[in-house]
Amino acid sequence: MASISLALFYTLVLCFLLFSSFSEGKEFLVGGNTEAWKIPSSPSDSLNQWAQRSRFQIGDFIVWKYNAKDDSVLQVSRKDYSNCNISSPIAQFNDGDTKLKLDKAGPYYFISGAKGHCEQGQKMIVVVMSPRSSQKPIMSSSSISPAPSPVSEFEDGPAVAPTSGANALSSTLMMTVILGMVVLV
Repeated sequence: MASISLALFYTLVLCFLLFSSFSEGKEFLVGGNTEAWKIPSSPSDSLNQWAQRSRFQIGDFIVWKYNAKDDSVLQVSRKDYSNCNISSPIAQFNDGDTKLKLDKAGPYYFISGAKGHCEQGQKMIVVVMSPRSSQKPIMSSSSISPAPSPVSEFEDGPAVAPTSGANALSSTLMMTVILGMVVLV
């Protein structure tokens, strides 16, 4: 009886560990380093280049490191992003160590809150991928759009591979059930 209780305990612990590792989002340090939130030295140094190479999922986090005395991060609308309008942000962060959870699919627009920095290129668009659907999309000739151009594998830094939380959870539960059956037999 004690061996069954011990096996059940280990199965539950394993299930918890596996489930918790798949349910947490990834953290992305903006630009890949602590000095990235600044006016870019050239258009090719834009944070949008970095953001396009990354694969953001719902539940992931974006982390900015910057000098809070000199700068801030503003989440803005698409229009305010295009116009570098700092007067009406959706959210404003000025702690120098900002961590934002990406809680929905679609584009997020960020600009510097320091006067004149956005106009000099200190801004970024982050696109969060939609979760995969089990339903097949209905396609019509008017809904087809060209595929985006591929990113060269030789550009700076690897992209984070997309994952599906539902597939991870399903695999984890299946492994736990099989392991539990093996231990109990």
